[in-house]
Amino acid sequence: MKGSSKARYRQNNAQLIDSADELSPRYPVWLCDVWGVVHDGVTARQAACQALLRHRQAGGTVVLVTNAPRPSSAILPQLEQLHVARECFDAIVSSGDVTRQLVSQWAERNVYHLGPAKDLSLLAGLPVDFTAMDKADVVLCSGLLDDDHEAPQDYRDLLSDLAQRQLPMICANPDRVVRKGSKLIPCAGALADIFEELGGSVQMAGKPYTPIYDECLRQAELVTGAQVPRKSVLAIGDGLPTDVKGAGNYGIDLLFIVEGIHERELNGKDTRVLLRRVHEIAPQVQLAGIMTDLR
Repeated sequence: MKGSSKARYRQNNAQLIDSADELSPRYPVWLCDVWGVVHDGVTARQAACQALLRHRQAGGTVVLVTNAPRPSSAILPQLEQLHVARECFDAIVSSGDVTRQLVSQWAERNVYHLGPAKDLSLLAGLPVDFTAMDKADVVLCSGLLDDDHEAPQDYRDLLSDLAQRQLPMICANPDRVVRKGSKLIPCAGALADIFEELGGSVQMAGKPYTPIYDECLRQAELVTGAQVPRKSVLAIGDGLPTDVKGAGNYGIDLLFIVEGIHERELNGKDTRVLLRRVHEIAPQVQLAGIMTDLR
């Protein structure tokens, strides 16, 4: 990055971190984003995995937190396939986990699922009836049917029909896009944006919203066997509207990773520009540091 000296970072109330190890004593519990930090959708970032492993070996706790619209039990096989070692984390919390809690509030009602077959694990065992759109009481949106070839605007007519029927939407993934290798892939959050633009009502539980962070702390407390104060928690992430905003809203410090979803936007920029973008999203966020990538 242009002007990425430690002196310049300190002048802007943030520090360029050479190694995440130095944050372990201050923050025993790490809530680490997955897609864009731990892997890029194609392969694991082994330096990041090793940083998480070292934190655990030093006595710390790592909870992976992802906006993936599937239960955490379905995330494990994907991590294994991408060669993310099981030893580098203690628990996983997904947007799918907390979304299932929201959907369960519609017990014995009709739900229309807008999303691909790969997300069907999100629906398993829920106390609702999944039906066609014309019989639905609520919409569960987990993403585009074919995110490799479709665009969110392709769904405008369908979303307009849903909004005109005044169906509320539960969005299982607040992300607008996710990085897959060198490509940005649209996510359910982009559909939710259009739905709201058309007058629809959307409920979300993943980052940056409170429910997913509450569940992360609950999982950390199960691991440690003790209450976890927020001052001992570090969020690690690369997403401005998700990780940055979520940490700021929840009152936990953040290690911001530049070479993730916003790499094309932020990498190479003067650090003052980078920090201004961070604080535009979440003026209250406290930065524990900045890294190009987790290591």
